[in-house]
Amino acid sequence: MSYNKKPNVTVTRKLPDIVETRMMELFNCKLNLDDKAMSREELIKAVQTCDVLVPTVTDKIDKEIIDAAGDNLKFIASFGTGVDHIDFHAARKKGIMVSNTPDVLTEDTADMTMALILSVPRRLAEGERLVRTGEWQGWSPTGMLGHRIWGKRLGIIGMGRIGTAVARRAKGFGLSIHYHNRNRAVEETEKELEATYWSSLDQMIAHMDIVSINCPHTPATYHLLNSRRLSLMKNHAYVVNTSRGEVVDEQALVKALANKDIAGAGLDVFENEPKINPKLLKLENAVLLPHLGSATIEGRVAMGEKVIINIRTFIDGHNPPDRVIETMF
Repeated sequence: MSYNKKPNVTVTRKLPDIVETRMMELFNCKLNLDDKAMSREELIKAVQTCDVLVPTVTDKIDKEIIDAAGDNLKFIASFGTGVDHIDFHAARKKGIMVSNTPDVLTEDTADMTMALILSVPRRLAEGERLVRTGEWQGWSPTGMLGHRIWGKRLGIIGMGRIGTAVARRAKGFGLSIHYHNRNRAVEETEKELEATYWSSLDQMIAHMDIVSINCPHTPATYHLLNSRRLSLMKNHAYVVNTSRGEVVDEQALVKALANKDIAGAGLDVFENEPKINPKLLKLENAVLLPHLGSATIEGRVAMGEKVIINIRTFIDGHNPPDRVIETMF
């Protein structure tokens, strides 16, 4: 589809200034300067009036909202890698194309994953709280003992771009790399990382010291790490999740942590964001972060640049470079 005039673009959240400025130059752009998440009513009004919608992971673009869209809405250019907040099949049925912003978040999310892999076994968050509360009494031979990560086994669930980037970092910290993925990695990647492939997720997690979740949230991965699989883990093992909260059964995880069935968890995402399970907040063996995986200036600007490229390509009548396709689900 080609436009003879600037398309009407609605952006649901505040983006970096440099991105918003460029969007205002290129499109008839409606911005959200207050950075307050739109209500369902506001989202429905937006899809009824715009040509292009730019939502984020905080916006649930479900079938009801897509069905309410006006005839002008032909493109949803999501600001983010995950697209589980968009009913892709409803959009496709209505003739609305969807794009995302892959690749640019890989290194930032992998950095955050590695930070949690270090933080949880070494009890960094507990130690920081001890210092801030004034309760630290000084160094002790047995004080705040954690676990060494060098020589431990890391099991990566989802060996895509981010999972592979995590593996490269973890290998440098002396971790033994193991992974489970829908498709086995190429031989060169396995050789580089000295990675062991497990076709059975159950068998892998039963042998790991740390399990890192780096797969996307899809219907197939909902509660992938459930009560049964958590029970397979060693009681000295840790869970790290920088993917999506829905991949883990959070109630089951809370129970496993409280009962010390597993040693700890590092979470950057939660099942009902921004609401956090009150029981989770009380657990000392959980490091909790406010969805910071992609929160770098460089990453967010790069995401915005991808959104702009996707929109410009679409309005010129071509397929956007980051078009979401059926095989991604």
